[in-house]
Amino acid sequence: MAQFRELLSPEATAAEILDWYDIHARDLPWRIGPADRAHGVLPDPYRVWLSEIMLQQTTVAAVKAYFERFTARWPEVSGLANAPLDDVLKEWAGLGYYARARNLHKCAQTVAHDFGGRFPETEADLLSLPGIGPYTAAAITSIAFDRRATVMDGNVERVVARLFAVEDPLPGAKKTLYLYANSLTPEKRPGDYAQAVMDLGATICTPRNPACGICPLMRLCKAREHGIETTLPRKTPKKSKPVHYGTAWIALREDGAVLLDRRPEKGLLGGMMEVPSSDWTEGGPEAAAEKTAPLRGPWQDSGEARHTFTHFHLILSVKRATGFTVAAIPSRGSWIAKDEVAGQALPTVMRKVLKAGGVL
Repeated sequence: MAQFRELLSPEATAAEILDWYDIHARDLPWRIGPADRAHGVLPDPYRVWLSEIMLQQTTVAAVKAYFERFTARWPEVSGLANAPLDDVLKEWAGLGYYARARNLHKCAQTVAHDFGGRFPETEADLLSLPGIGPYTAAAITSIAFDRRATVMDGNVERVVARLFAVEDPLPGAKKTLYLYANSLTPEKRPGDYAQAVMDLGATICTPRNPACGICPLMRLCKAREHGIETTLPRKTPKKSKPVHYGTAWIALREDGAVLLDRRPEKGLLGGMMEVPSSDWTEGGPEAAAEKTAPLRGPWQDSGEARHTFTHFHLILSVKRATGFTVAAIPSRGSWIAKDEVAGQALPTVMRKVLKAGGVL
């Protein structure tokens, strides 16, 4: 690292990035405006925390509307803490990675009950909260409390890998990238600096076709000097995802009600509502079809629903049956009025199932 310190002055590099940010910062609903920044106003830790949890593995474009709905309904952490978990899951539906929503609710309750409704200001204390890892703790520490902390997300990794021409592939290079990023993190305005580097990666130092000609670090970038900027950061090839299969049964009562079930609290899509389905197995469609339906009925094929999770692809064969009487008692689940189905805490995969069955 010493050789790079001679080439890149940390203070000068941070100053270049902050000067660029003061002009080009993205206008995002969880950020404070330039006038407030200029007067040293700090953003609300609750809004910083909420946005950072939502942004994990999710794009800014997808998060904006969810953030605005959450903060309109629960403007303070105490309100979110006192909300029923099912309401939180309903508002979160469609955003994916539902363990984040459950941890979000647990974290809000912990802050409200154990910290008097105020988020702790140190990384160590923040790391003790449900759902907060090193990245989120550093982001809250720096952005909300203006304390020096090194924030590392995918955008920062890309900027640093190119700036220092780190050719070792991810994820093995993470420690090296952190050390370089830490060497550049300033004591003054660390929160603005963290957001500046993330903005730089999101808008200029992009994965493909980086706009090097307008980058504030163009003269300092070692990857550009060597003509390898588009190849960095390098990544270890991922293993192909397995394909899981299952069967989902859409049961419609004669009054229009739809049979839905709640998934177990722990595990994938925990606590969310679903169309009753078989286990999701790698055994193939035939093995999945052997599972028992929640009701006896004239089940008819209604296409299939495909969805990709982090670790596997899923193909669900959708079966549909109508005309069940009000007296029909399923082996699991409960009947939900048709006009209430869309408002349930349904994950995206189950919305695909219901769309295939003509319910949504």
